[in-house]
Amino acid sequence: MHYFELRNIQHFAAYIFPVCISLFVFAAGLAFSHFKTKKSQQASGKIYHTFSGGIQDREGPFPLVLILTILGTVLWALMYILAIGFVGVKI
Repeated sequence: MHYFELRNIQHFAAYIFPVCISLFVFAAGLAFSHFKTKKSQQASGKIYHTFSGGIQDREGPFPLVLILTILGTVLWALMYILAIGFVGVKI
């Protein structure tokens, strides 16, 4: 328990604002991450399958932000494992 209640609000604001900014940057990255090439425009216009009800299946590019997120997660996990191994901390 803290002596001042305001300190709890400050901690909450310190946690919530970076999360909101990170989500906004990730969403903006998803929105603007596709490279526009002739091949990608042709692939996105081609209909692969038509389901009942008029729903059409098309091929879309994999977002660059997701590639970077997955790559960053894998690199962080490997570096974390190596760092824990070198320091010798027992889990």
